[in-house]
Amino acid sequence: MNMQKSLKLSLLVQAAMIAALYVVLTYIANAMGIASQVIQVRFSEALTILPYFTPAAIPGLFIGCLLANILTGCAVPDIVFGSLATLIGAIFTYKLRKNKWLAPVPPILSNVIIVPFVLLYAYGVKPLWFSFITIAVGEVISCGVLGMLLLFTLSKYRNTLFPAEF
Repeated sequence: MNMQKSLKLSLLVQAAMIAALYVVLTYIANAMGIASQVIQVRFSEALTILPYFTPAAIPGLFIGCLLANILTGCAVPDIVFGSLATLIGAIFTYKLRKNKWLAPVPPILSNVIIVPFVLLYAYGVKPLWFSFITIAVGEVISCGVLGMLLLFTLSKYRNTLFPAEF
């Protein structure tokens, strides 16, 4: 197998693993009852820092979020727009990958901007301003705290886990 095909296969496997992890971690948070409370904490959202390491995380996070939202019975607007919020966050995390401290910012912002409207129009959650606050708190915990802990942990194994340079 030539180097180009090997790299493509590696990225495909990484994306698939990230998607699978996202689904499993979402199920765990749902089973614990913390993914659907006033302040939503999804362990899977910690994975949104992974585009810092690999572009394979972009499709992996999007597909993982899409599948997790479908499999956990979310409303159609949540499936569509919640997954798009994750995709947007992943793309901008990859674009800002030169600064590790910025890794959690795009997913936090994209979710804070999009998800409160999803909660309002898909589930009737009011007031809107309160959703902005609770989503921000949940995303800061999931992406900011857990995500950065994950980033620092994975940084030690970066060359082993994500050997390709992009």
